[in-house]
Order: sequence, then C-alpha cells, then structure tokens
Amino acid sequence: MAAIVAQSQFIFGVRTGVKNGLCFFDEQTVVFPSGNSCVCYNTVQRSQRLFSGSEKSQGLCALALSANRRYLAVSECGEKACITVLDLQHEQGRRRKVLTAGDLPVQQFICMAFSPDSKYLIGQAGGPEWMLIFWLWEKHKVLATVKTTSSNNPVTQVSFNPYNNTQLCVSGSGVFKLFRYSEGALKQSSFAKVESFNFLCHTWMSEERVITGTDAGRLLVFESGDLRKEISVPSKAVQRQSDRQVEMKKITDSDVDESPAVPRITAILSYSKGFACSYGPGTVCLFEKTQEDSYRKSREIQIPPCRNDLTPAECQEIDTMCISPAEETLAISTDRGQLYSVSLSSVDMNKEEQLHFEFLSQPFHSKSITGLSVCIRKPLVATSSLDRSVRIWNYETKVLELYKEFQEEAHSVALHPTGLFILVGFSDKLRLMNLVIDDIRTFKEFTVRSCQECAFSHGGHLFAAVSGNIIHIYSVTSFENILNLKGHNGKVRGIEWSLDDSRLVSCGMDGAVYEWNTQTGKRVSESVLKSCSYTGVAFSSDCKTILAVGTDLMLKEIQDCQVLREVPPDEVAHTALAVSRSGRVVFTGSSSGTIKAIKYPLPIQKEWIMYQAHCGPVTKMAITYDEQFLLTGSEDGCLLVWTIIDKEGRGLRSNTQIVHTEEILVTKSDLEEKTQNMLELKMRLEELQMEGEYQLRLRDMNYNEKLKELSDKFTQQIETLTTTQQVMKTEMEKRDRENQEKSTEVAMKHSKELKDLELSCNQKLIVEHEKYQDILQKYEKMQKEYERQLRSAEENKNQALEDLTQQCESKLQEKTQLLAQCQEDAQKQIQMFKEIVKQTEEDEEEMIRDIQIKYEKKLYTEKEINTKLKGENGIMNQKFYSLQRQIDDRCTDITKLKQERQRLLELIRSLESDIEDLKRQISGHERTGLDKDNTISGLKKKNQELEKLKFVLEFQLSELKKQTEPQQDNIKEKRERIHQLEEALVQTDKSNAQLQLTVSDLGLKLRTRDKELHKEMQKVKDMETHLQRLKSDLHNCVSFIQDPRKLKDSVKIIHTKYLQQTHEMEKSSLDDDIQKAFRNQRDHLEKTVASLKTRLASSAEEHEKVYVKMMKENVTLITEINELRKELYLLRTQVKDYKAQLTIVKKKKSHPNSEEGPQKEPKLQDVR
Repeated sequence: MAAIVAQSQFIFGVRTGVKNGLCFFDEQTVVFPSGNSCVCYNTVQRSQRLFSGSEKSQGLCALALSANRRYLAVSECGEKACITVLDLQHEQGRRRKVLTAGDLPVQQFICMAFSPDSKYLIGQAGGPEWMLIFWLWEKHKVLATVKTTSSNNPVTQVSFNPYNNTQLCVSGSGVFKLFRYSEGALKQSSFAKVESFNFLCHTWMSEERVITGTDAGRLLVFESGDLRKEISVPSKAVQRQSDRQVEMKKITDSDVDESPAVPRITAILSYSKGFACSYGPGTVCLFEKTQEDSYRKSREIQIPPCRNDLTPAECQEIDTMCISPAEETLAISTDRGQLYSVSLSSVDMNKEEQLHFEFLSQPFHSKSITGLSVCIRKPLVATSSLDRSVRIWNYETKVLELYKEFQEEAHSVALHPTGLFILVGFSDKLRLMNLVIDDIRTFKEFTVRSCQECAFSHGGHLFAAVSGNIIHIYSVTSFENILNLKGHNGKVRGIEWSLDDSRLVSCGMDGAVYEWNTQTGKRVSESVLKSCSYTGVAFSSDCKTILAVGTDLMLKEIQDCQVLREVPPDEVAHTALAVSRSGRVVFTGSSSGTIKAIKYPLPIQKEWIMYQAHCGPVTKMAITYDEQFLLTGSEDGCLLVWTIIDKEGRGLRSNTQIVHTEEILVTKSDLEEKTQNMLELKMRLEELQMEGEYQLRLRDMNYNEKLKELSDKFTQQIETLTTTQQVMKTEMEKRDRENQEKSTEVAMKHSKELKDLELSCNQKLIVEHEKYQDILQKYEKMQKEYERQLRSAEENKNQALEDLTQQCESKLQEKTQLLAQCQEDAQKQIQMFKEIVKQTEEDEEEMIRDIQIKYEKKLYTEKEINTKLKGENGIMNQKFYSLQRQIDDRCTDITKLKQERQRLLELIRSLESDIEDLKRQISGHERTGLDKDNTISGLKKKNQELEKLKFVLEFQLSELKKQTEPQQDNIKEKRERIHQLEEALVQTDKSNAQLQLTVSDLGLKLRTRDKELHKEMQKVKDMETHLQRLKSDLHNCVSFIQDPRKLKDSVKIIHTKYLQQTHEMEKSSLDDDIQKAFRNQRDHLEKTVASLKTRLASSAEEHEKVYVKMMKENVTLITEINELRKELYLLRTQVKDYKAQLTIVKKKKSHPNSEEGPQKEPKLQDVR
C-alpha cells in the first residue's frame, strides 16, 4: 500500500504582525504571509504558490523583496533566528541561502532590506542586542555589524538608499540614523536629535531626502540626515480644497510636543509622482510633487466599512503598502488580516468622487476559527470565527460563496449534508439557518447556550449540539429534543456520528470518551483517563474503533472500553484529528500548527510525515467525502486546503462516487420580488422603447432639416469648387511652365559651372606640372654640382655626400606625395561636382513629379465629390417631396387626434384624483398604525409596572401568612392526628385477621379461574389466527377490485374455504358466540367500507365542482387583466404619439418653409 501524503494547495487568510507583509512580484502577482507559509497569489488566474517555513521555525517575522523582484527574504524567529532567501522565478521557490547571525544570540530579525543591486542584505535583530547585520548574502558572508539602539528605543524599519548601495537608514522610537559602509564597517553619518519622536515608517524620495511618519500623524522631511521641514496634512475642513499646495514649514523647538489625538502614520511609500502614506485607520493619502521641495495632497482613498455600525476606532489600521512595477495598482494589508487594492488609473480619472479600496482577493477571517464543517452534495466548507462571522467557501473553485457577520461570536458550525442548511452555535442560542443565494437567514432558534460543538447526522435527519457537559439531540424535521446525553463531568470538546447514525462518540475535558446509542440514549462503551483532557475524537473507517487525541501528547485507538494502540508521544500536543473514510490514513493537527499524516492501522513506532501549516494551534480538521481534500482551520484565522495524494502524485480512489449539485434555496418572497422587478423592468423597457421611437422620429426630422441645409451648402460649395478648380488648373499650367524654365536655367548654369571647374583644374594641373619641371631641372643642376664637388673631394667628404643624397631623396618623396595628393583632390572635386549636378537634377525631376501627382489626385477627388454630391442632391430632393406629402397627411390626422387627446386628458385627471384619494387613505392607515403602536407600547409599560406590583404584593402576603400561623395550632393538630392514627391501627389489626381468611378463599378461586382463562386464551389465539388468514385473503381480493368477475370468484373461494372451516370448527365444539361476533364484525366492516366509498365519491364530486369553479373564475380574471393591460398599453401609445405629433406640428409652425408657409398656416392655427 502506497503511503498517503498531503500537499498544500490553497490558503484563505493573511498572517498579521509580519513587517513588510505585502509585495508585488509582478503586475498580477502579490506575495504575502499566511499561516506558516509565504503565498504567491495571481490575482487574474486566482492561483497560489505556497512556500512553507522551516521545520523548527516558530513563525514568520518579516519579508523583503529584492529590487529586481527575483529574490524574497523571509525572516523566521526561533531559538536561533535565520533568514531564508528564496528564488521566486523558480517554480518551487528554490532556497538559495539561509543566513544566520553567527555567534550572536539573535532570536528574531524584525525587519530587513535588499540593496538596489540585490547583492547585499541587511537585517535588524530584536532586543536586547538590537544589532544591524550587513551580509553579502550570495557568499553567506557577514560584512559588518553595528548596534543601532537600546532596549528603550525599538527600531521599526531599516532600508537602503535606492541610489547608493552603501548608505542605510534606520528609524524607530527616538531613532533616526544614517549609516555608511566603508572600510569594512558601518559608520554613522548623521546625528539628528529626534529623541521625542516615535518614527513608525520612512521612505527615500531622493539621494539625500527621507520622509518619515510618526505616531502623532506628522510627516517629517530629513535631508542629509538632518531634520529640515514638515509636510502639513490638511484637516477635514480643508480637504475639499484638494488642489491647494501643501505647505512645508520649518520645524521649531515648540513643535516637538505631539498631540496623541492625531491619527498615526503607520506606512509610507514613494513612487514616481510623489508618495502615499496612511493617515489614521483605513485612510491612505496620495501626495504629488509640485516643485523640487514641495508636495501637495492630491487624493484620499478609504477602506469601506464592513458594517454600518462601525465606529472610527474600530476601523482597520494599515500595516503595509506596496505598488505594482508599472505603478498601476496600489495594494495594502491591514492589522485585521485583510488585503485591499485600488487602481491608480481610476484615481487619476475620478478626481471628484470619493475613492474606496476593493478586496484584493476576498475577505478573510481576522480571528481564530472555532468551527469547520463540510457537506456531501456540494463542494462547500463552512467556518465560524471569533470575528463574529460565518463564511461559506468553495474548496474546488477557491472562492468565498457566502459571508455574514453577526452581533455575537460564533462558537461552532455544522453544514447539513445537502449543503442547504447550516447550524451555528452562539453564546445565547443555537440557530438553524437557510443558505439562500446571497444570504444566510435564520428560520429556527434552539435554547442551547454556549454551544461549542454541533454536528448533523450523515442522513441529515438529526443533529447533536453540546451545551457544557450535556449533548442534546434534535430532530431536523420536527425540531423536537429527542435525547439528552448526560455523563460527562467536564466540557465536551468533540463529537462525531457513526456512518449509520446509530451511534455517537464524544470526548471531554474530564478525560472521558463515551460511545452512545442514539436510539436509546444509553452509553455503549466508555474509556476514562482523568490525567488527559481530550480535544478531538473520531470513528475509524469501519466504526469499530475510536480514535482520540488530548493533552497527553498521544494518539489513542480505543475499542470495547480498552485502549488498543497508542502512537508514541511527540514534543507538542495533538489538538484535532480527521480519519479518511477509506481507512488508509489519519491526519492530526498540533498546538504548534503542524499537520501529521499517520498511516492506518496505527504504527508502533514514530512513523509519520509532518507538514508546516499554521502559525497557531490547529482548532478544526475535516476530510471531504470524496477523500480528495483535507481542510484545516487554526487560531491564526487561516483556512488551508490540502490535496490528498499518494507518493506517486495520484489522488485517492473513493468507493462512493459523489455528484455535486447546484441547487440553491430561494424564498417565495424573493421570487415574487424578482418577478415584480421583472414586470416593472419590462414595462420600463416598453416605455423606453416607445420613448426611443419618439426620439428617433424627432432625430429623423432634425436630420432631414440638416440634410436640406447641407444639400444647399454643398451645392454652393460645388460651384465654388468648380471655379477654384479652373483657377488651380490655370495656376498649375503656369507653374509647369515656370518649372520647365527654371530646370533649363539650372541645367545651363550647372553645365557652365562644370566647364569652369574643368578649366580651373586643367590650369592647376599645368601649373603643378611646370613646378614639377622646374624642380627636376633644379635637381639635375644640383646633382651635377654635387658630382663636381664629389669628384674634387672624394676622399675627404664621402660621408657628407651620403647625407646630402639622403636629404634630397626624402625631399623628392615628399614632393611626389604632394603631387599625388593634389591629383587625388582634383579628381575628388571633379567627382563631387558631377554628383552635385546629378543630385540637383534628380531632386528637380522628383519635385516636379510629386507636384504633378498631387494636383492630379486633387482633381480626381474633386470630380468624385462632385458626382457624389449630384447623386445625393437628387436623393435629397426625392426625400424632400416625400416628406412634404407626409407632413400634409399628418396635418389632417392632427385634427382627429386633438379630440382624442382631450378625452384622454379628462381620463388622466379622473385617474389622478383616484390616486390622490388612495394616497389619503394610505396616510390615514399609517397614522392609525402609529397610534396603535404607541398604545401597545404604553400598555406594555403598564403591564411591566403591574407585574412588579404583583410580585411585591405576593411577597407581602406570604410574610403575613407566616406571621398568622401560630405554633400552638400546629401542636394541637399533630396530637389529634396521633389519636386518630392509634384508633385506625386497632381497626386495621382486626381487619387484617378477617382479610387473611378471605385471601385464602380467593386464592383457591383464582387458581380455578386461571385454568379456565388459559383454556379461553387458547381458543382466542386460534380464532385470531383464523381472522388473520381471512384478512390476508380479503386483502388479496382488493387487487381485483377493478375486475368484478375475478372478485366474485375469489369471494366464492374464500366463502367455501372458511365456511368449511367454520363447519369443522363447529364440529370441534367452537362456541356460537365467537361465530356470531365474527359475522357481526364482518357486517360492520362491510357497512363501514360502503359508507367510506360514498363519502369518498361525494367529497370527490365536491372537490371537482370547487376546482371547476375556481378555474372558471381564474380564466375570467386573467382575461380581464389581459384586456385591461392591452387597453392601458394602447392608451399610453396613443398619448405618446399625440405628444410626438404635437411637438412636430409646433416645430413646423415655429420654422415654416419659405415657399409653403402660407398654405400650411391655417391648418396649424386649427391645431392650436
């Protein structure tokens, strides 16, 4: 058998108290702590990746995300605190490094930060050391450490300068210090006097500027480590002027005293436009940068209250703020474990409306989960919490289906197997509620106080509820208290039904585990261990044994009042357990928040798999009925969904296939309200359609008028365009001629310039050639001179001659190079002039071509527009003539409609008077109702006063009775009673002697009577068997009631059969009295059957008559309603048509046509 394991899949909830507990990994993914894990949640796909903590971790303390958004640092507290750096780009969140403080006794790192290049990491240790440690984390190397503060001044935040890897900022209560890493040590670079300020947060705005927030609601600006200015936040009276620039004033010594009434600034965040900060509970203010050193408050965003009765003190305090990489979304986390977000683009758009945050995923529990329950027919899990709420989650789709808050804390919860009802235990009562489509509604209350545990039976027909040490069992159908199971001496901590609902197991704080019979209410078995307080109990898969956990750290298996097996104890206590229905695995939860998977049957040694789950004790556990999911709830308010698989990654195969349903409960009032809304909306739609048609008619009229104006306008434009076209054509021809002339001039000019260049180049070449010839001649003369000198002084001047020859050769090379360079420059200039000429020619040709194409396109478009306007002009003329005819027809109809309108106006006046009468009646009824309510309240008050007076009088009466009964009367009565008893004793002695004689005689008579009675009883039994057989045969005859022939034959058979038996019984000395009684009984039964048949026929006839009558009345009423609706609809349409036509006529009268105005004027006057 493969081992069964659990894999964490999804978690509902947020862990509070973690510094920097919300970060954006990318535009759609956020990272936050939940339970004992870090969660990467994709807000679009609604999927999660969970990174659980280390085994010996005591919980998460702080998070830090690197600037490149790849690495996540997680601080975990314990005996020796550590920081784990995770690679978020790796699918499983691979652990890159685990950093510790070395030999320093550090138990927790309260805050951390990455450097801008993600190479360095700083961590602030907690008290009493308060050491700041500087790591080169990839090499696991501590570069420097420094003590930042003392125990009286705790540090709240550390950060790197985003523009400098070596500069750090540390802030806290009376602490604001800048450190710089240099020469292998952290050196303090600022010494500001801030002992009177309690800094809760800070952010870097530039390389030198830091803005801090205090617990007194002040925003202080530091530059280069010195306190410079304060940003004053506008009060509520000034907040309406949102465009006003916020002043930044100099801080003086008198400003140090901070008022505690001002809201605290707990979080602050900088972004490209400015910065955002929290300002009191549930409020975030956005500040925009206006100048180099000034900011103004631009918007205020608030968290919407969960309930209408929330006071400002009960609102949520903002713990962390973060912004997405593209600065599209602002997200926050609160001290009540909720995540909210708002789109910053909507902030820029809706500048006049009050903006509110929305839930980032869904609302979570903010306090301990007290109850957890699943159902069979739906993938739902219900949870109750000390935050006064009950929530219904879908563990397949990972969404919150229903949510409701109450006035008191919910201690327990149980889902009905159908998933349509829910039990919730409160301090005063136990309530049975309906799960409707959008609400949880109470429909029955039970007087079970402080119900800590409740559970429906598997069949759903019963439920058990615990009150103290008593277990009450109720019927779901009749709501009667069937049984009260009493036996526990301490509070009951766990109950569970068997699969067939015949037994119930319970455990309590008194160390007792009882198994009850739910039909008789008796205990079937018991196991008591007073040294252990049990916290959880469950049946095994076959319901033969019981599994229980408690404070003795062991898991026990109990059968027949004996402990069969015990799993060896662990370091922490078990607090809850759940057994799979296949009997392969047992899951337990511990007080440290871990989950253990123990195979079943239970092992002798310590063999289990442990998982890190929650950061608080596990309060409740449940396995779904298809054995696919494990659900765990904890005191940290988180609900964790686990997938149950084997080691090969396959899910468990359940013997029973469960099909989930989608039915919901809807009340009749809701349906009626919905149908009423649908009817109203339908009527509204019809009205809107009619209004739309009317508006369309008006628009047609307006468009026709505009069309006529446009047609006139276009005709004028066509004429002007034709004239402009002729002018442009002549102008274009003129420009063509000018361009041709210019092109010829340019060509001639360029050819002339080219010739001049050729002549100048030739002349330069000739000059250079002449210079070259002169140089050659000089060279020859000098060579001859040198030869002569050499011949005259060959012996003495050989070396000088060689030097001179070398000089001459070098000069010759320079001159030849100069000549070659001059030739190349000349060639380049010639080539350049040729290229310039060619380029100018091409540019001129291209310009001429573009101008030609441009004017040809203009000409073509003008021609098309001209033809199109001619066609539209013809169409408009036709429409104009047709509309003119329609106007004439409508004018004739207006005179008819005027009379109808007058009649309808009179009808409307009469209906309005009826409406006013009905309104007066309603107001009168309301006044009488209010008077009755007042009188009832007065009578109730009088009744209470009379009850108080009655109680006083009864007390006085009892006191008077006690005073008027003297002791002497009691003594006399007792003496007389003693005398009477003595006389009665003498009489009883005499009667006893007589009675003994009569008893002996009666004993003899009784024995003879018993013998006779025994004989008669035997005869009666024989007769009862005979009657039973006859009844069974008669019952078989009933099946032939529709077939008279078969009925007759079967009756004859019975008659012959039992008549012979009666003869045989007569022969065997059967009494005639019994036979006569049998016949009388049969006659009586036949008469009752006949009378019942007649009654049934008469009642059926009466029912049919009533039904036919009701159907006829319903048909007549429905026809009348339909006729009235039709008449109402026709009247409304006629009224609207009349109004539309009147407005049309009035418009025509106010804007008559210039040609046909005098003809239509008499008709319009008649209409008026």
